[in-house]
Amino acid sequence: MKHSNKKVLISGASIAGPTLAFWLAKYGFDVTVVERSKSLRLGGQNLDVRGAGRAIARMMGIEKEILAANTGEIGLQFVNRENKVEAAFPRDGADGFTSEAEILRGDLVNILYKHTKDKAKYVFGKYITAIDQGKDTVTITFNDDSTEVFDLLIAADGVRSTTRQLLFGDEPKVKFIGLYNAWYTIPKKATDSKWARWYTAPGSRVMLIRPDNHGTTRASFSFLSEDKNYQNLSDGEQKKILKEKLSDAGWEADRLMEEIDKNEDVYFDGISQIHAPRWFSGRAGMIGDAAYCPTPLTGMGTTLAIVGAYLLAGELGRHDQHEAAFAAYEKRMRPFVEDIQRLPPGVPWLAHPKSKFGVSVVNTVAGILASSPVKKISKLFGSKEKDVTKDKIELPDFGK
Repeated sequence: MKHSNKKVLISGASIAGPTLAFWLAKYGFDVTVVERSKSLRLGGQNLDVRGAGRAIARMMGIEKEILAANTGEIGLQFVNRENKVEAAFPRDGADGFTSEAEILRGDLVNILYKHTKDKAKYVFGKYITAIDQGKDTVTITFNDDSTEVFDLLIAADGVRSTTRQLLFGDEPKVKFIGLYNAWYTIPKKATDSKWARWYTAPGSRVMLIRPDNHGTTRASFSFLSEDKNYQNLSDGEQKKILKEKLSDAGWEADRLMEEIDKNEDVYFDGISQIHAPRWFSGRAGMIGDAAYCPTPLTGMGTTLAIVGAYLLAGELGRHDQHEAAFAAYEKRMRPFVEDIQRLPPGVPWLAHPKSKFGVSVVNTVAGILASSPVKKISKLFGSKEKDVTKDKIELPDFGK
């Protein structure tokens, strides 16, 4: 399985892109990864490498590094306005919110980069502005007006992918699910512990404060809203909206508002899924969030990115024709994606109640779920395996 004559360009150096680069290089492809940022983007919140994604991390030889870089989070507490714990879900519980392989996005990006930088060429501060497909090659124009010819192009550059727009226009649908979310890093305080703390405020607002392994704290704030394209506003306008939405929320709202003004790296976006009728066109295609973002609410975005990259590289490695590889990949991957993209009924509305009564219901239900009798029952149905790899997708051994 050697394809040393095949030049592949990957757009995006987050998770899907470097994972694809790892496997393509292993199969003998000549890989270039282009990244719009001037360096690796190491910000972001917790990711959960689970199921089939964890199995692939093991095959890549990076599972131990991921576990060693875990955030140290020991579980999730639901707290009220006075910071009193209403419910607690330890990491080792049958249905805990915290995974054993909980890692900061930036730490995972670093691990993937370290394992691919000598096998693939990385180009930072560059992005694609035009794509010209021929019968045998694809010619790429970059933002500096330079051009280069490749055999294949794969977009792996996130939910707001500009490469996807160049390839497919408005054909893929960006489905906003009615929730806005902001993430940022804040200084650690004495009140912060190794527990993640979830606070539900009236007015359909949720704050989440989580520990990290860098001596800081990760903050998240989400609120229900109709689609107002807040993600297209300037940083200053976004911060103004966030502070307005945080006002009078109680608990640590004042702290989060204060830190927004000081912070240069607030990531604010509408939570959306990507539904694309096709993922490939000619010699180009897309994977990861660019192709099928499931939203962070599923907890499966990282797994989809890693699994998609592994399977696409494998199919390209074992097929002589890219058309056959793309078709085999889509047949294998699409049912898995569609299954994960099905959000449970009531998501995200149930977790973002409007009234004080609704808030008390959320906390009461959490308390019941966290209670000893319910935990004992759930353990009867929970998996005995710590490292579950029972995702509904087969991972063939492409190494033969």
